Amino acid sequence: MNAFGLSAAQLDSAGAHWTAREILQQPQIWAEIEQQMAAQAASLDAFLEPLLQTPELRLVLTGAGTSAHIGECLAPALTRLLARRIDAISTTDLVASPASYLTADTPTLMVSFGRSGNSPESMAAIEIADRQLKRCHHLIFTCDPAGALYQHATRAPRSHVVCLPEASNDRSFAMTSSFTGMLLAAALALHGTAAGAGRIASLAQLCQRILPGGESLLHSLVSGNFERVVYLGAKEFHGLAREASLKMLELTDGQVVSVADSPLGFRHGPKTILNSATLVVIFVSSDPYTRSYDVDLIEELRRDGVAGRVITLSLQSDAPPQPDDLVLLGAGVSGDVSDLELCLPYALFAQSLALLRSLSLGVRPDSPNAAGTVSRVVKGVSIHPWRSGA
Repeated sequence: MNAFGLSAAQLDSAGAHWTAREILQQPQIWAEIEQQMAAQAASLDAFLEPLLQTPELRLVLTGAGTSAHIGECLAPALTRLLARRIDAISTTDLVASPASYLTADTPTLMVSFGRSGNSPESMAAIEIADRQLKRCHHLIFTCDPAGALYQHATRAPRSHVVCLPEASNDRSFAMTSSFTGMLLAAALALHGTAAGAGRIASLAQLCQRILPGGESLLHSLVSGNFERVVYLGAKEFHGLAREASLKMLELTDGQVVSVADSPLGFRHGPKTILNSATLVVIFVSSDPYTRSYDVDLIEELRRDGVAGRVITLSLQSDAPPQPDDLVLLGAGVSGDVSDLELCLPYALFAQSLALLRSLSLGVRPDSPNAAGTVSRVVKGVSIHPWRSGA
């Protein structure tokens, strides 16, 4: 496998074999997921449709770490499409204070995400919800049929589980294929994106603008040896910005400081992080109204000249693009790609940037934490007994 301008031998010796492979395989994984979800559509609809006919049904999208960011990407889009209450709440918040997030009398569909499904909070959140809520159903997305989430769902009433293709169960430390795979599967299941009609093929074509199309840009950014990176995005892209920030922290073993915010929120204090060693990456919305705020900040940051570089990713540009604008829309690609769908190619860029910066620092991306204090599946969490009403 040759990738990112490096040979297979170079990637292997640098400890990047699995991370590189799992970033690059994503368009193929998406196609497999599209086929899988189509094959399972009847059973999934039989589970979901009676629930979605309940007007007061609340959806809680939950997971830990990267899996929590899946829900943060989905919630804005699903709120608009389903016109009901949808909340992205991490299992780490929910387990620590159930009464702050769960209302006993509200019928709830808990949508859980977990690469392995073995994070301690994953099962605890489900068990607490079943005790706290009078009417609770579970829709689970996972990548490991041997994991606790999958095994529980196959036995539990009021539950439906979707297990993604085996290759999506990332073997590397950081979640890449599993992140975009579970995001896509949930979007298809909950009708947040249209199935068929070449949608996944179009997204894969957009990815060509990033790899190999944006490879020279990625390498030029890494050669600048940035010490800080800021990811900015609104609505669906706010969750993606948080995931991109986490990926940079994970893969550089914390050597690059990374933060996330919305374009409007960034001015309210966080903007003070900017200096000449700071890279800013803005995920530009395709919604004209939201994009107007993105453009205002892009122009402001470039005019200020404080940040080292300001990079934008967009589906299409309202003006002639500048060298640091990566525009994905090309000939033969439909322009009706939603922001939720754009999370997939945008994530590919953020993952690739984190991988290359990791390598530039001499970190081994497949197992980046040199101290061994952070693990692929979180350990050391004690789940304390909880009583309803406590």
